[in-house]
Amino acid sequence: MSSGPRVLIIGATGQLGSQLQRSFAGYTTLLAAGRDKIDLLDEGRVRTAIRELKPDVILNAAAYTAVDKAESDPAQAMAVNAHAPGVLAEEASRCGALLVHYSTDYVFDGTKAAPWTEDDEPHPLNVYGTSKRAGEEAVQRVGGRYLIFRTSWVYGPQGHNFLFTMLRLGRERDQLRIVDDQIGAPTTSIALADATRTIIENVLEDSSGSVEGWAGLYHMTCGGSISWCGFAQEIFRRAGPSLGGKTPQVTPIRSSEYPTPARRPCYSVLSCGKLQARFGVVLPDWQNALDTVLAATGTRLKD
Repeated sequence: MSSGPRVLIIGATGQLGSQLQRSFAGYTTLLAAGRDKIDLLDEGRVRTAIRELKPDVILNAAAYTAVDKAESDPAQAMAVNAHAPGVLAEEASRCGALLVHYSTDYVFDGTKAAPWTEDDEPHPLNVYGTSKRAGEEAVQRVGGRYLIFRTSWVYGPQGHNFLFTMLRLGRERDQLRIVDDQIGAPTTSIALADATRTIIENVLEDSSGSVEGWAGLYHMTCGGSISWCGFAQEIFRRAGPSLGGKTPQVTPIRSSEYPTPARRPCYSVLSCGKLQARFGVVLPDWQNALDTVLAATGTRLKD
């Protein structure tokens, strides 16, 4: 319906932004902005664009996501992930818009043996996680009509992500060594976008109550958990036919055997109970969500 709320998607060409466009298509007046239209490194341009577009909802799907590169490029990571969300929150408050911002499981250090809740104290291990935590705090300082969704291990049918890397390497190599001591919840951009739409509809229809009752930070991931190695093995098991029947041997290794510039948390599973209790939203288990993405990419699934 074209007469509905004006929804602005920032980072509209990315893997999450693309799915937000799909999910919100036909529901409302959609304003899709890639980096060519709204560059989060240009504060003045961001403020001008929002004041001209006058959105009712701002979905910030843009982020600096190069975890390892951020270690040597902290200024840009902080500019995009920390400073820009604060600017968006200020402009959203100025025009009365609802701001939705996405954050990460990497705000935690991985030392807890149970799923992390929204009340647990963040302690990032790397620049990326530090920048995303600073972005959360910037939005929270402004307050008002905002939702922050922490998610994890995001991938989907578009963009550069773990799924496509594994499918490519599976065609090229007979053996792969994959880290097996980092545990998280692979979450699809499809599931994130659809859950976001459901929640936004509830909020705009006032079925979620007063702003004080729903505004805040929530964890939003697919159900279950797995290691990177286990995730890779499941990708190959389900997508085997698309590899011409060739499935590489996957060997589990420890993080210490695959050193990276940025440290990762060893356990970053998020508890999504608050999201379910407040909005009645539950994302699919990561296995079912993986099938959905494989189907969307045209990959033939193994029976």
